[in-house]
Amino acid sequence: MTFNSTRICFIIAISIIGLLHLFFGVSLWWLVLPCLVYSALIIYGSSVIQANFYAPVYCYGESLEKEIVLSFDDGPNSEYTPRVLSILAEYNAKATFFVIGKNISGNESLLQQIDAAGHSICNHSYTHSFFVDFKSVQGFKDELNQTAESVFNVIGKRLKLFRPPYGVTTPSLAKASKLLNYSIIGWSIRSLDTTSDSAQVITQRVQSQIKPGAIILFHDASDKTLQVLKQTLDFTKANGYKIVGIEQLLKIKVYE
Repeated sequence: MTFNSTRICFIIAISIIGLLHLFFGVSLWWLVLPCLVYSALIIYGSSVIQANFYAPVYCYGESLEKEIVLSFDDGPNSEYTPRVLSILAEYNAKATFFVIGKNISGNESLLQQIDAAGHSICNHSYTHSFFVDFKSVQGFKDELNQTAESVFNVIGKRLKLFRPPYGVTTPSLAKASKLLNYSIIGWSIRSLDTTSDSAQVITQRVQSQIKPGAIILFHDASDKTLQVLKQTLDFTKANGYKIVGIEQLLKIKVYE
């Protein structure tokens, strides 16, 4: 279900209960039920990016070939991004980096290095603050525009793809993305590499879900991710998978 269809069903449900109360004396306490269901669907649709609740989201590719995408959120990181790039170069693999705008300052050379190596750079908001999901449409536009300008000033390219912070979507985020002509990108495999799980557990989680068209979410922010990345690349190579750019898998443009 989408947000619009959920809202229509909710209005119909409370209207029916209202009519039943008016003509048959049905208790208005029944209004609690559609309110609870509506609230649950809103929470689910906002927090599960694969639900496509507020806007269409690319979470996997339709390819029948053994092609998958590696993506890294929250960089550029002066300690870990260079090491991720080194591993990718060793395996001749391309990746997609969803960068936080505020992290670009002081790491401009890293952004240039990502671009020069043929990897894709995409928008992951400017602040990635804990309260970013409560922003207005203009607030989200500012987040996207600030990061876009920061990237453009370094590599001279205009971004077209956006991954919401924490994978949470809202009506304001969806509208801002549409107004700025961004495509929203999710994932099909969440590594959870920022949790306390061991590298072995994370690796098993990722490998057990790999299939054609998968988009894997990593973060270039820890030693664990470096270990998991190497093991994932070994696994994909051994099983005949090809690591491709997001534009190749999804058949969309990364830049304007």
